[in-house]
Amino acid sequence: MNETYRAIEITRPGEFSEVRKPLLDPGPDQVRIRVEACGVCHSDAGTVEGLFPIDWPRVPGHEVVGRIDALGSGVRGWAVGQRVGVGFLGGSCGYCEFCRNGDLVNCRNQEYTGIHHDGGYADAVRGAHDVQRTEKRTGEGR
Repeated sequence: MNETYRAIEITRPGEFSEVRKPLLDPGPDQVRIRVEACGVCHSDAGTVEGLFPIDWPRVPGHEVVGRIDALGSGVRGWAVGQRVGVGFLGGSCGYCEFCRNGDLVNCRNQEYTGIHHDGGYADAVRGAHDVQRTEKRTGEGR
């Protein structure tokens, strides 16, 4: 695939650059989202300042809203064109003590959008367990 998308990438603490990244198909259980908007949060400043353990370069941004434009294998309950959001919590592991007790927010192996994988300061982002519906909140689709 030769398609690319624009992103604002942090190459090291405090250093931004606009880059073109390859537009990858979503992996198993992932969706690809065309970003319509991405908020700026204080934890994004932590990403930019290098306060988190990050593998550079990284695209920050976890308050993402957009539309699904591709589905990975095994994805159920989502549709191309559906408006969704992506938050900070990037997915729980499902096997630590907290997860086994239903306390997914405190997962010991939690990944964070914009820290462990690229976030929404871009034209596209891939998501999995962190994707949420937005229609109920915006009234869209009624």
